[in-house]
Amino acid sequence: MDNIFHMHPRAAEHHQSDLDRVIPDESELTAGVRIEPGRSYGFFTDTTLCIGCKACEVACKEWNNLPADNLGLTGQSFDNTGALSANTWRHVSFVEKSGADGVRADVQQPFQSGWLMMSDVCKHCHHAPCMEACPTGALFKTEFDTVVVQQDICNGCGYCVPACPFGVVEVSSLDGKAHKCTLCYDRLKGGLEPACAKSCPTDSIQFGELADLQDRAASRVAELHARGVPSAYLYGTPGAPGATGGMSHLNAFFLLTDRPEVYNLPSAPSRPSLRVGPSLASGLAAVAGLTLAAALLFGQGERRP
Repeated sequence: MDNIFHMHPRAAEHHQSDLDRVIPDESELTAGVRIEPGRSYGFFTDTTLCIGCKACEVACKEWNNLPADNLGLTGQSFDNTGALSANTWRHVSFVEKSGADGVRADVQQPFQSGWLMMSDVCKHCHHAPCMEACPTGALFKTEFDTVVVQQDICNGCGYCVPACPFGVVEVSSLDGKAHKCTLCYDRLKGGLEPACAKSCPTDSIQFGELADLQDRAASRVAELHARGVPSAYLYGTPGAPGATGGMSHLNAFFLLTDRPEVYNLPSAPSRPSLRVGPSLASGLAAVAGLTLAAALLFGQGERRP
């Protein structure tokens, strides 16, 4: 009988459970990808595999030493964190699906759930609006094509907050700086898979090179369609919803089975910087029109006897 478990050949070199050092290029063993500067990396989040365990949230907070949010119940959901914030860089949303006319269905299809769950995160946009709005250069693109905030350069102006079409960035009330997911920049530099993806028990969160992830995601959509889930589609890949308005594509993209708004995602995000030119032109045109009107009025007044 063939072994159904696939193990990287290098794993045999590290069979002991107590290691005295970090395994070189460990991501090659855990995620099947070697991390190298100059390549594009990201997340593919398959929401059909998410079980809402929040292991990704816990791993993110532990690795980045982030404090807990909302220890009580919100009264709005079984999810207590509620949303992404300066202290919550991964957020698992719980969306309960209603039956007809908003009434909870008492009959489900076999092996189906009345819940949609999604682990949300910074999208690490190819054309990042937050980076375009930052006046100090605190937001920058790393050598792994991810977007990171440099806390020592951030002045807390908050321009990045409204610039982000996904509501990801938040200025912390503790230090007055902008905070968001770094896609574990420090771990990538050490050859480690991001904490959230490594902790995900169902591989709902997958880390890797962007091109490979996009191919894997397209195959997954085709597989779901063949299994009778025609509603499955990708959000954030080139030409798909979420990659509109000059965004090109998202380095952290998703497989969804309902409208983006159901998952608290915009259906057609756009870059605010693209609206600066037209807005400036219309403003200048309005000023020029008022100036011309004023000149005509003054000219008529001077011609009167």
